[in-house]
Amino acid sequence: MEKTQSIPTIDFSDFPGQYEKLRKASEEWGCFRVVNHKIPLELMQEMKKIVRSLLDLPIEIKKNNTDVIAGSGYWAPSTKNPLYEALGLYDMASSQAVHDFCSQLEASPSQRDTIEKYAQAINEMIMDIGGKIAESMGLNGDYCKDWPCQFRINKYNFTPEFIGTTGVQIHTDSGFLTILQDDENVGGLEVDKSGEFVPVDPLPGSLLVNLGDMAHVWSNGRLHTLRHRVQCKEAKIRVSIATFLLGPKDATVEPPPELVDSDHPRLYKSFTYEEYRELRISTKLQAGEALALVRTSA
Repeated sequence: MEKTQSIPTIDFSDFPGQYEKLRKASEEWGCFRVVNHKIPLELMQEMKKIVRSLLDLPIEIKKNNTDVIAGSGYWAPSTKNPLYEALGLYDMASSQAVHDFCSQLEASPSQRDTIEKYAQAINEMIMDIGGKIAESMGLNGDYCKDWPCQFRINKYNFTPEFIGTTGVQIHTDSGFLTILQDDENVGGLEVDKSGEFVPVDPLPGSLLVNLGDMAHVWSNGRLHTLRHRVQCKEAKIRVSIATFLLGPKDATVEPPPELVDSDHPRLYKSFTYEEYRELRISTKLQAGEALALVRTSA
């Protein structure tokens, strides 16, 4: 099997022609590549340069990137993930939140301009993808338009002695879906397909989308939450940009009525995204296991 080619590719210029392929990818894989999307390549390249410079800042400045919700700010290397650090921005649709993020990291005017443009473009993109996933299931695509998005820029300090080890542990994302602008040159991401970890090699200019725990709950079990990890394959710095569509800000996460019937009884209790995120943090169940704690008793 040619593993790299196994990951589905969705041509964003070919809708409605891609709806069936999108639905199958979301149900069977929980991830797919997006090509021919609307984000300019020049903006993606410029943003990646800025990300590298921000992650190279002195730690005293990076620590100014404080949490809005738990875990949304600067992540320093830890005992569990010693090769990994990240900066974050909660609520990308808020111009004030973007302004605060830039101020925390002392971004220059030109850097601010690029970050603002990228935040707007990727936020529109993630809402579009979320809507198309719902439409591929025959549902209204407006369900996620007010959900907050979180932005995280990641750096993996891969060194020779760590080759063959894990850069980030196996996990699922707690939110609905994630858009990843991967490192164009350094691989390492692997996704779980039926118990086998499949390498995801870089494909410049594309975006990788994966579904999280909220997608599984919202869809009453139809959409697949993706287990994935990052492996250290070579002694290079790996940088990526992740955008997370989280879940309703205040309302509970529940499946649309169309997805619940006698053949598909309700699988999960009602809860807010924040309640579920706190459950994952408190139990340290990071790879989808926390879903078992919110199942209905039926």
